[in-house]
Amino acid sequence: MAGTASPGTVWVLIEHRAGWPPSGFEGLDLEAGTKALVSTAARTAGARVLLVRRPGPRPRHGPKRWAVLRYESSGAHRQLWGSWEQDADLAGIVPALASPGDPGLPPVILICAHGRHDPCCAVRGRPVGRALGERWPDLVWECSHVGGDRFAANAVLAPDGVYYGGLDAESSVATIESHFSDRIHAEYLRGYTDLSPVQQAAIVAVLARFGPAGRHHYVVTETVRDGELWRVQITGRPPRPANITVDLLARRSVPSQLTCLAPSTGSVVVYEPTSVRSA
Repeated sequence: MAGTASPGTVWVLIEHRAGWPPSGFEGLDLEAGTKALVSTAARTAGARVLLVRRPGPRPRHGPKRWAVLRYESSGAHRQLWGSWEQDADLAGIVPALASPGDPGLPPVILICAHGRHDPCCAVRGRPVGRALGERWPDLVWECSHVGGDRFAANAVLAPDGVYYGGLDAESSVATIESHFSDRIHAEYLRGYTDLSPVQQAAIVAVLARFGPAGRHHYVVTETVRDGELWRVQITGRPPRPANITVDLLARRSVPSQLTCLAPSTGSVVVYEPTSVRSA
């Protein structure tokens, strides 16, 4: 599971309370001009567009929300929120993608529950969404496909850029509580979205070796490849080790069912830590 967070540092959230098409935003029946504007602006900004809705019973009427969430390497992550009733209102997302947004807001907790994309996400994700929604009702949203259906239930903390997988109702609450306490554990961590897969796997290995740490307590400083062998250099903030070297081996996984709807088995590249040492 380590090293599987989908890359990205900008997210567009669009509240849509009705059923979601398999392709998410691209499949919505919206006014064509507005939809094209949002799609083009998001693609230019490298943003991922996700449909969201609150867990459990939802109001059928009233304004809906949209947001642009932006990761910052400094930790001063930014958010900009708006509302929409008519399709044309979504055009406000375009200038928002060019705005820095507001710092200091708590992250959004996104739980993949996109059953029309893959039933596993809905079956496993919705109980997690309900459990987290009871604990953090203002922060939790069900969302459309985020990648890695085989790891359902999946949670994304944005704009922190942190993916968790393999969660259930009980473990999800403890995992998010630890996240908010700057104590990210390796156990359910898929990776950080600003890093490459091998770098994500290296960070997970460091957390497993030295214990939980905050989102910005470790920084990747160098990544070197020699065929299937990788070496990742990481620096830590005190009291963590200042200099850490992680060696990893890239290999193909054993063929398995990657999604509930996959017609056949498949394999993926995984990064197996072979050494974690501090200077």
